[in-house]
Amino acid sequence: MMPPRFWQDSDAVVGRALAPLGWLYAEATAWRLRHANPWRAPATVICVGNLTAGGAGKTPVVRDLAARLIKAGRRTAILSRGYGGRLRGPLAVDPERHSAADVGDEPLLLARDAPCWIARDRAAGARAAIDGGADVILMDDGLQNPDLVQDLRLVVVDGAIGFGNGRALPAGPLRERIAAGLGRADALILIGEDSHRVEARFGSTLPVLRATLTLSDAESIKGGRVVAFAGIGRPEKFRLSLAEAGAEIVDFQPFADHHPFTESELEKLADAAHRSNAALATTEKDWVRLPPSWRGRIRAAPVELVWRDDGEIARLLERAFPHV
Repeated sequence: MMPPRFWQDSDAVVGRALAPLGWLYAEATAWRLRHANPWRAPATVICVGNLTAGGAGKTPVVRDLAARLIKAGRRTAILSRGYGGRLRGPLAVDPERHSAADVGDEPLLLARDAPCWIARDRAAGARAAIDGGADVILMDDGLQNPDLVQDLRLVVVDGAIGFGNGRALPAGPLRERIAAGLGRADALILIGEDSHRVEARFGSTLPVLRATLTLSDAESIKGGRVVAFAGIGRPEKFRLSLAEAGAEIVDFQPFADHHPFTESELEKLADAAHRSNAALATTEKDWVRLPPSWRGRIRAAPVELVWRDDGEIARLLERAFPHV
């Protein structure tokens, strides 16, 4: 589903009415974490998580860190729950054999960068990855997962929405209380404009690293006419990226995160592009969910993470192990 608008409005009646349920949700998360008995893996575990439901930009951060770790000679494996896939794992993702329906869209994308394992049981997934030769486990999401001891915890925040109305699910977007989540974090990664003064509010107690997302092939998109669509946590981010790259956006269609595209929906988008003499474009994460017969007809527009200070992330990784 698309995030409801009241998640961004602290005065909305619906959010206030659901606040007791949000309190219970946050209490349940806190209880689960307090009573956990996590496994200490014989490998460095880095968690890239967030405090809110939906996309904050975790996947681009994981891809960036994986590239850094591999370049430094670390035997890195990415570990994901495999949200949206039918397989429980532990399972090594094979993009040639698995589909998004099998393992989820994010693992298919991440498997291009490093060995990627899915597992509903994260400890079992870490064991499988270590048995496969990994000495670093890079968790895509899992800040609220108690299965593994995490050596470095990074909280990713979309600067455009911050922490929403400050309430927990279903009253707001939070998976847990802000103070609790940031209290376990080693750093906060703030992506995009800081529209909610996140750095000013939390920068005195936690390192805040700033980054932006840009289209990596912006020059080839500049001036082109596109009919674009996206089924990610905040589709508007993709539309803005296209606009900033100079694309002429004829039409833009948002879908819910992880949306399974139907033939009918894709045909309508293709018709709109044909009538407007425009190209069809979507995100890489959406592209891997497309039926194979459509992938040659729709352009995937890759994004890359650009750090404000590249040295900050390098120094942060040094806290987990030297020479990275």
